[in-house]
Amino acid sequence: MFKNIILLLFVIYSTHSQALLEFEDAVNPELVTSARALAMGNAYMSKVDDGWSAFYNPAGLGTVRGLQFHLTNIHLETNSGFLDITSDGAFTDSLSKYQDAYVPGELRNLHADNPGHTSHSRFQLFPNMTYRGITLGYMYTKQNRARLKTIDDDFEISERVDHGPVMSLSASLFGGIVKFGATAILLNRIQLQKDFAPSETTDIDKELDYTKGTMTHLTAGTRITLPYFMLPTFSMVVRNSSNSGWYDEERSGPPPKIPQTVDYSFSLTPALGRTFRMHLEIGRKDAGDRYDTVPTSRKTVGGIEFDYMRKMFVRFGFGDGWGSGGVGVRNKSFAFDLTTYAIEGSEDGYREDEDRRYVMSISSGF
Repeated sequence: MFKNIILLLFVIYSTHSQALLEFEDAVNPELVTSARALAMGNAYMSKVDDGWSAFYNPAGLGTVRGLQFHLTNIHLETNSGFLDITSDGAFTDSLSKYQDAYVPGELRNLHADNPGHTSHSRFQLFPNMTYRGITLGYMYTKQNRARLKTIDDDFEISERVDHGPVMSLSASLFGGIVKFGATAILLNRIQLQKDFAPSETTDIDKELDYTKGTMTHLTAGTRITLPYFMLPTFSMVVRNSSNSGWYDEERSGPPPKIPQTVDYSFSLTPALGRTFRMHLEIGRKDAGDRYDTVPTSRKTVGGIEFDYMRKMFVRFGFGDGWGSGGVGVRNKSFAFDLTTYAIEGSEDGYREDEDRRYVMSISSGF
């Protein structure tokens, strides 16, 4: 009996400690993120018109213009916390240490030299072929988050790697007024959430500390665009629409289940001239509050994009309680985006702790 009580307390403590540094799935539920979307507060379900439709709203494939074949689709991301622990905020000095963000021991040393920060990094690839109504590709994304409040506190680290083939299809009804689509991903996830006491070495056992699983992740979306002034558009997206769980579990067991969530948005796209347009969008993430520990106020998003000849873009947004913005240029074979956005760094607050992030995205192909 006594052993069972001790085991129960251990499980409760482990669960609590792993929950200390979570990923922001409630407000950024997409498996792969778009720099363009993040600049708009992640309000992108009614606007998306490229390969990112596979993750934001597969119904958006119905508005893709021509064949898009992206050999490289690179997304690099860091935050002010990582800049602070590497070079007192100087971005250029941090580049040489960026690879250390993905090595737990090196990352801990950086935090120990300058405690009091939460670091974040993300690297992702999404080579794909996209045409009107279809996307085929392969996704890979790796995220690392770490925190050391003071030199006498535990070092907390969270890692997540997602990868797998992606196929997305869409169709239209009533002359394109109604669009719907679905994305299937054979998702492979490896995840770590662990903390280390000040006197404990950063030893990670790949078999015992990591969770690993495979699932067929489905995303279903619809978009209704009324053929009236400013093209009012309504969108809804259901993530993990089949409510699937993990199989082929390995290492210490499956990762936490991905809940079935519903997002929706509304947008207007007024034309400001023959070559200049504006897009306004507001949305709600996790409408059913499946992530019930995250305040509802953090799940309201909004964004605006100014578009000149579909080649130059300026964007602003509001998501997770904080502002965002960015610029982008693109043509048929190349796209380049710079974005800054922020998430709420506190566990259950609203506009209490700003985690400011910076993104560079490069895509090339034909």
